Amino acid sequence: MSDIMNPGATTRDDAFPSAPADWTREDAARAAEADGIELGEDHWITIKALQGYFQQHQRPNVRELHDALDEAFHAKGGIKYLYAMFPGGPVAQGCKFAGLQPPAGAANPSFGSVQ
Repeated sequence: MSDIMNPGATTRDDAFPSAPADWTREDAARAAEADGIELGEDHWITIKALQGYFQQHQRPNVRELHDALDEAFHAKGGIKYLYAMFPGGPVAQGCKFAGLQPPAGAANPSFGSVQ
């Protein structure tokens, strides 16, 4: 009924309040599957963190974002763990799955991507 009353309206996923309006978990799962990755709990935590960061920062700083993710997963191995989850880089590939435009420099191997 909501679709009839509000054509084109999007339904927000309460678990991802900072997600882009046109993003869905299914979109993330399809993008991950295309890259040969099955999304697990830590992937979703990373995606949610990326979306939250982008909502709070108009000009995302790749180094700051990279370091924050490293710190958040420090107990599990930090950046090495993140690269195991996101072989294309935790920032570049993570943004792809999160429905975000990777910030400038994210594709640079020294800033969070191996692509």
